[in-house]
Amino acid sequence: MGRLTQTLNEQIANEYGASQQYVAIAVHYDSLTLPRLAAHFYRQGVEERNHAMMLVQFLLDADLEVVIPGVEAPQTAFSDEVEPVRLALEQEKRVTAQISALVQLAREENELVAEQFLHWFLQEQREEIASMSSLLAVAERSRENVSLIEEYLARELGGENALEAGAPPAAGGAL
Repeated sequence: MGRLTQTLNEQIANEYGASQQYVAIAVHYDSLTLPRLAAHFYRQGVEERNHAMMLVQFLLDADLEVVIPGVEAPQTAFSDEVEPVRLALEQEKRVTAQISALVQLAREENELVAEQFLHWFLQEQREEIASMSSLLAVAERSRENVSLIEEYLARELGGENALEAGAPPAAGGAL
């Protein structure tokens, strides 16, 4: 298995791990009867799972080995309603660094098709960091009244992500 193929497979694990973490955050908010926060993070979980499946499809299309990994258990306990959003932003920053390293590796190995494929993920990460940064700012300001966070989500983050419309194909289709 070449270095790029191995690293793409590692990124599949990273995306599944991110998906699981988002589901854990969603469950936390669901248990607190914060339905908009829960729904937001359930959607994020599905989105990260689909990103993993996009990587799977790319490897299949390129006739490269695919390894479906196990993932580390997510964090499930949080000290307050702000901590999960802070964790989510840290996770998005970490994924951005991982994707950036993948793009650099593809460039170094002169894998132009892989590099072009990964550019979509860079755009997606820019949007995710901006969105999560805004949500964290609102959460920190509203820590004493979490219903304000719910109102913000209802007002600002409804609807589909425009980038998802131009996303690479995911193995098994977008489920």
